[in-house]
Amino acid sequence: MRTIYCVEDETGIRELITLALSTADFEVKGFEDSTSFYAEMKKKTPDLILLDLMLPKVDGMTILNELKNNVDYKNIPVIILTAKSLELDKVKGLEAGADDFITKPFGVLELLARVKAVLRRTDKKIEEEVLTYGGLTLDYSKRTLHYNDNPVTLTYKEFELLYYMMLNKGIVLSRDKILQEIWGYDYEGETRTVDMHIKTIRQKLEAVGCTNYITTVRSAGYKLDEQVEL
Repeated sequence: MRTIYCVEDETGIRELITLALSTADFEVKGFEDSTSFYAEMKKKTPDLILLDLMLPKVDGMTILNELKNNVDYKNIPVIILTAKSLELDKVKGLEAGADDFITKPFGVLELLARVKAVLRRTDKKIEEEVLTYGGLTLDYSKRTLHYNDNPVTLTYKEFELLYYMMLNKGIVLSRDKILQEIWGYDYEGETRTVDMHIKTIRQKLEAVGCTNYITTVRSAGYKLDEQVEL
C-alpha cells in the first residue's frame, strides 16, 4: 500500500484529504505543522507528500526546499496545496522541485487524479535510474550528471528535463509535451519556459565540452539525436 503524508494546518481539509485517499486504498497520515511532519519522516518516508504553502511557524516553501536539499528525501514527489492562485507562486513551487500544484478549493476526483498521475511519472523514473548517452552519465537516484567524468550542475527542473530527453533520445518532443511531463499536465506557463531551460542546459553542457547534443526541430520541439559524435 502506498503511503501519503499530508501537511495541512486546516483540520477540515486535512480530514477530507485523508478520507478521500484512504478510500482509494492509500495509507494516509496528516500533520498540522512541520514539527510533527519531520518527526514522522524520521520513522518512515512516504511515497508522496501533499504540502500546503500557508503553514504556521515554517511555511511550505521552506519545507519544500529543505526536502529537495536532503539526500534522503529529495526524490520523494511533492504536490503543493495552497489557496494562492498567482502564476508566480506556481512557478516558484514547481521550480523548487514540486511535481504538481493544486489550488484550493479542489474536488476529490481532481485530487485523486493528480496523485495517481504523479505516482505514475515517479514509477517510470525509478525503472531507469542510470542513463548514458555519448559521454553523458546521468544517475537519477543520486541526482548527478557527468560528461566524460566532468560534473555538470543542473537545477531541479533542468535535471528532470534532460533525464526525460535522455529517456526519449531520437524522439522529437514538443514544447507542450515537455511542459506536461516536467511541469505538470495542467501547468499554464508559456512554452518559452521550455526554451529558457533548454538554453541553460546547453550552456552548462558546452562549458564542459559537450556540444550539439540537443537539436531544435523547427516548429516541432527538441530532441536528442540518436547518434552523437564524441
